[in-house]
Amino acid sequence: MEWSSLLSTDLTMLGMSFAHPLFLLLLLLLPCWAWWRRRHVQQQDAIPFSRVAALSAGPRPRIMWQRLLPWLRMLALAGFIIAAAQPRSGARAENISNEGIDIALAVDISSSMLAEDFQPQNRIEVAKEKVKRFVMGRKTDRVGLVAFSGEALTQVPLTTDYPVVLAAIDNLQVGQLEDGTAIGTAIATAANRLRTAPGRSRVMVVLTDGENNRGAIDPRTAAQAAAAFGIRIYTIGVGTEGMAAVPVGRGLFGLRYENRPVKIDEPLLTEIATSTGGRYFRARDGEALQSIYEQIDTLERSTVESRSFIRYTERFRWPLAFGLGALMLELLLLARRGVLP
Repeated sequence: MEWSSLLSTDLTMLGMSFAHPLFLLLLLLLPCWAWWRRRHVQQQDAIPFSRVAALSAGPRPRIMWQRLLPWLRMLALAGFIIAAAQPRSGARAENISNEGIDIALAVDISSSMLAEDFQPQNRIEVAKEKVKRFVMGRKTDRVGLVAFSGEALTQVPLTTDYPVVLAAIDNLQVGQLEDGTAIGTAIATAANRLRTAPGRSRVMVVLTDGENNRGAIDPRTAAQAAAAFGIRIYTIGVGTEGMAAVPVGRGLFGLRYENRPVKIDEPLLTEIATSTGGRYFRARDGEALQSIYEQIDTLERSTVESRSFIRYTERFRWPLAFGLGALMLELLLLARRGVLP
């Protein structure tokens, strides 16, 4: 750290700052100047006398004034140096304007989300983990959560209380709602939360692993309505290519799985996204899903503007007046001694 930064930091902690703190280093020279002046004066004032009695008989010097004069000169110089450093005080007023994004997360919790093609976990557990990481990256954004399968239900309205959102994500379980995949209903439910949001940027992230097969609302119609409210939709298709172990019922030892083809209506999800100005992503494993959320995070960064205003009150007049006063007093004493004309 430079000397100027160090001095500014220490003195700011005392409620005072200096425009030119390096000038304060000149104060260290004043003791050296006083020592040199004292030796110089002693050498000039040395007068040889053969008898001590003759010295005692002479006029007594004004000892008090002689001792006071050097101190007045040092005080005057100190005042001028401090004034040159330009002391000032003032309060820093920082005005931060944060405009967050309103984000509605729609997560598919249909039975097919139990497919175990995201080893060692199934789709729903990997999706919950990645969604939670996405939420933890928020700072000023309002986040809401919608769970859907054959129907859709708002789990958390838009909020900045991220611990509540994270707890709701943890509680997502397959079987909480009627089974099926109602993508249109999910979009309509999330859009209903976003349409009255105060922010200018409204985003919806729809994560699903299937085809729309339930619900009375057509996904394309719901997407058009969302676009009319200025909502941008990002769709994510979850699942590997080809076959995946999908639960088909219960057996003696729990769920019974069969290898079935992975069916994701990618043309529909692509159309939903592009019609609202968003994008479609395909997540074939956990790492790809994480990368997708990171891309969405990059595309939808909120703008944070910070402006700092500092108004200083100049305080150099006080040390300047002090220095001038000390100098005038020194000149007055020298004039009374007859040194000045």
